[in-house]
Amino acid sequence: MMAVRLPLVLRLSIPFGHHFKKRQWAAISNSKRNSRKLGVSKAEMAADSEPSKVIDSHLHVWASPQEAAEKYPYFPGQEPTLPGHIDFLLECMEEAGVDGALIVQPINHEFDHSYVTSVLKKYPSKFVGCCLANPAEDGSGINQLENLILKDGYRAVRFNPYLWPPGQLMTNEVGKAMFSKAGELGVPVGFMCMKGLNLHLTEIEQLCKDFPSTVVLLDHLAFCKPPINDEEQQLFHELLKLSRFPQVYVKFSALFRVSRNPYPYEDLSDILSKVVSSYGANRVMWGSDFPYVVSECGYKEAKEAVRQLAQQVHLSSSELQWIMGKTVKQIFNNQCFSL
Repeated sequence: MMAVRLPLVLRLSIPFGHHFKKRQWAAISNSKRNSRKLGVSKAEMAADSEPSKVIDSHLHVWASPQEAAEKYPYFPGQEPTLPGHIDFLLECMEEAGVDGALIVQPINHEFDHSYVTSVLKKYPSKFVGCCLANPAEDGSGINQLENLILKDGYRAVRFNPYLWPPGQLMTNEVGKAMFSKAGELGVPVGFMCMKGLNLHLTEIEQLCKDFPSTVVLLDHLAFCKPPINDEEQQLFHELLKLSRFPQVYVKFSALFRVSRNPYPYEDLSDILSKVVSSYGANRVMWGSDFPYVVSECGYKEAKEAVRQLAQQVHLSSSELQWIMGKTVKQIFNNQCFSL
C-alpha cells in the first residue's frame, strides 16, 4: 500500500431533458466503431480542439464531525470513519488537477441530502449531484426524487438495491416508477451492484428494455473483478453484453475495489481494453470513489493509474480524454461543469 499524499447546478426544465435525449442519442448513433470496435469516430474525437477538462464521475462528500454536530447530522449507525468534507476534497482535486466531479449522495447521510445540496449551491460550476433513490413502499420516494431534481438541481440518481425492502426488487412498482421518472426528467440512473452483478443483472436488463430512454450508469465496473474462473468470466461477459443497450454507460471507477492487485492495478488493463472495445470510449468514464480511495492509493494516484492502464493497452489520447471527462460532459449535455 502506498503512502497517502496528504463544485454545477442548473435549473432543470423539460427543454433540458428534451435536448439531453436528442443530443445523447445523436452522439450514440454517430458513434462508429473502428477495427478495434472503439465507439468514437475520428471526426467526433477531433471535434473539440480545446483542452479537455478532467471530470471525476464518482465521489462522495459528507459533513465533518463539527458540521454534523451543528447542522448536518449523520444517519444513525452510518457515522463515517474517514474524513470526507468538501474542503478536503477540493484540496485533493487541486493537487491532482481534477476540474469537476459528480457527487454521489453518501449512505452516511442516507436520504438527507442537505449537505450535498449545500455543496452544489456553493460550487455550481464545479459539481453535479447524484441523489439517492428512496424505495419506500409507500411511494414517497418518487416525489422526493422529483423534488431533488426539479428544486435542488440534482442531475442523476443512484439505485442502491440493498435499500429496497426485504424481498423486493428494483423492478417493483416503486422502482419502475422512479426509473421511468428519471427518464422523463432526463437524468441517468446509476446502479450499485456491490454484492455482485449476477444478483441484479436481470433487473437492470428488464428496466433497460422497459424504459429505453432512461440512461444507465454502472458504478465501479458493476463490481466485476478480473475473472479467474469460468463463472467470473461469464459474468464479465454479461457486463460486456449490456453494451447492446445504447443507454448503458460504464464507470471505470473505484479501481481499488475491483482490482486483485495493489496500485497501480495492472490487472485491470485487459478489463479496460475489453470494456472500451465493447462500449466505445465515449461510454466509459473514470471515477475515483473519494474519499475511500485516499487511504488506498491517494486521490492523485487514482487518476494517474487510469492513464497508465490506458498506455498499456494503447488507447489513443482522444479515447483517454473521453474516459477522463468528455463522456461525463456528454451525458450532462455539456451544460454542466462550466469551468
